[in-house]
Amino acid sequence: MIRRKELEIALDRLAPHSQPKVWLEQYTIPSQTAAEMLLIASTNKDIPNKTVVDLGCGTGRLAIGSHILGAKEVTAVDIDPTSIQTAKENARSLGKERSIQWINSDIDIIEGSFDTVVMNPPFGTRNRHADRRFLLKALSIANMIYSLHKRTTRPYLLKLMKDNSGNLEALYEMQLQIPRTYDFHSKKRYNVEVDLHVLRSKT
Repeated sequence: MIRRKELEIALDRLAPHSQPKVWLEQYTIPSQTAAEMLLIASTNKDIPNKTVVDLGCGTGRLAIGSHILGAKEVTAVDIDPTSIQTAKENARSLGKERSIQWINSDIDIIEGSFDTVVMNPPFGTRNRHADRRFLLKALSIANMIYSLHKRTTRPYLLKLMKDNSGNLEALYEMQLQIPRTYDFHSKKRYNVEVDLHVLRSKT
């Protein structure tokens, strides 16, 4: 298996959002957090030789990282065309341009069955409970879900999962470092407490 530092270096080479949109709550997941999240899923045997989908893929770090870690098939979807274009260019920079199916659409278009969802959905700070749609979609299409959420939403999300056939198998507390991204950001860098929810769908 690729070492964590090697994966971090590969993901860190990928371009971030060039024009992040605040109403979509866009920011680039740090390479360290993406690598940690993906290696947890890989260690649990939920990425190698599996069909993986990234809902709200942004610039593609989780999708590309899943392919690096040996996923059989990777599908990535995002509603923002700029994000998808950047993600494709990022994949091309690592020679992975034909290895991932990129879809520019709302997540509602995704149907069928996948082994694993990896995602860093909107936290719902701009659009209340925006992450709800992503979790419900993930639970309807995949056996295993690895999803990153703001820690303050934990009680709400745990109830949502329980009410919608989601079994919480593990929860990892992480720190998300977000650089100054929008005009209203006054600090150079923000540390956000997040949870990685590892779920098994009961459906």
